[in-house]
Amino acid sequence: MTNRFDTFVVFAEMRTGSNFLEANINSFDGLTCHGEAFNPAFIGYPNTDNILGISQAEREADPAELITTIKEKTPGLGGFRFFSNHDPRALDIILADPRCAKIILTRNPVDSYVSLQIAKATGQWKLTNVKHARRQKIQFDAVDFNQHLEALQAFQIHLMNALQKSGQTAFYVAYEDLQDVDVMNGLAAFLGCAHRIDALDDRLKRQNPDGLDEKVTNFAGMESALAALDQFNLTRTPNFEPRRGPQVPTYVAAPTAPLLYLPLPTGPDAAVRAWLSQLDDGADVVAGFTQKTLRAWKVDRPGHRSFTVLRHPMARAHAAFCDTILSTRVNSLPEIRKALEKQHGVPIPKFDPFRDPDKGYDDAAHQAAFLAFLEFLKKNLSGQTSVRVDPSWASQLSLLQGMADVGLPDMIVREDRMEDDFAILCAQVGRDTMPAVMDVTDPHAAQLRRIADAELNAAARTAYHRDYVSFGFGDWT
Repeated sequence: MTNRFDTFVVFAEMRTGSNFLEANINSFDGLTCHGEAFNPAFIGYPNTDNILGISQAEREADPAELITTIKEKTPGLGGFRFFSNHDPRALDIILADPRCAKIILTRNPVDSYVSLQIAKATGQWKLTNVKHARRQKIQFDAVDFNQHLEALQAFQIHLMNALQKSGQTAFYVAYEDLQDVDVMNGLAAFLGCAHRIDALDDRLKRQNPDGLDEKVTNFAGMESALAALDQFNLTRTPNFEPRRGPQVPTYVAAPTAPLLYLPLPTGPDAAVRAWLSQLDDGADVVAGFTQKTLRAWKVDRPGHRSFTVLRHPMARAHAAFCDTILSTRVNSLPEIRKALEKQHGVPIPKFDPFRDPDKGYDDAAHQAAFLAFLEFLKKNLSGQTSVRVDPSWASQLSLLQGMADVGLPDMIVREDRMEDDFAILCAQVGRDTMPAVMDVTDPHAAQLRRIADAELNAAARTAYHRDYVSFGFGDWT
């Protein structure tokens, strides 16, 4: 045995052949697999009460103790099988440990799903004598299968990402590989075991060797349901934007009312702040939160409500263009302005048109410049430029996903529905009256209204496809 690994884990799911794989691993001198060590219902196997002296109660109290015991007390190299519904505390430990060898066993999800349903129906989970095999056809449930498939895929993606981020690799075994002696010997070599086997363990028998058409009562319906699946995820909207944090310091609370505003950059921030202030007689809003003070604010205000406000993607892109690119004021982005002008051909005027409105930058010039900016955004949000994705024009969906780390808003308000939706929020926190929302929530809307046309709408939809689809936006008018 080498000392490359201290232990190993077989990542699998029910009905993927993990019992057969374990039996073959245990046929190698110096390798021991201890069953489902972290199954919530039992420890190791249904009829055992401990692994190497560690009881199920002790495992529940400290999963790390069992992993350490398997490492230190197993003769040779010890390991266990782990399914997606096993103890997540143990998963975090083993994924982070490069000295824990990872073996990933997979099977065609339709086969494993049908096999699982048959096992549930017959109560037969292992077969050592074919004379005792139980046969029963099952009804294929498309909705249940889709949930089964999504869970499998989510777990596999989690494993893959964890290994990628920690620079680890795994030994992959398909269900069909389990009948290949050379693959089993290759697995032993991966684990650092010098012993080789000449034949596979033959005690376990395949339980359902028939074709799927012999196992499923509604085979034609199953074929139709599977044909409708987007197997290659062709309809996905790729996301190349950087992951965002929750931006807690930008959060704003009403002076007294238990209302918390989670701003999205380049939204109607001034209008919302003014409304929150007027809600409590013009007092100053509460700002400058940290995660600690935010938690304290929430604890002190049972029944609080949080909200954010969406702005139409084209209007938001236009506001970002005006405030950060055209403008040369405090919050502008002069370096990105230069890059847009020199590298991306955005026809930006050499002056600030808001400071010098009479220098010849008219609506036609503004329309051309904004269209070029939208075309840049399509590339920028797709990760095709060297320019960073600034929060002022990042997709609102990505910003909301970042908020999820500390809590999602109770209500997502649309800018054009602020008056109605704010009334709902007020009622939820016991307020009978509220101030009016200011008439103009977007100071750049009038200019956009003059230049908006089908071409600009199409360019905005292309750049912000995820936001349009996720939030149901139509053309800006």
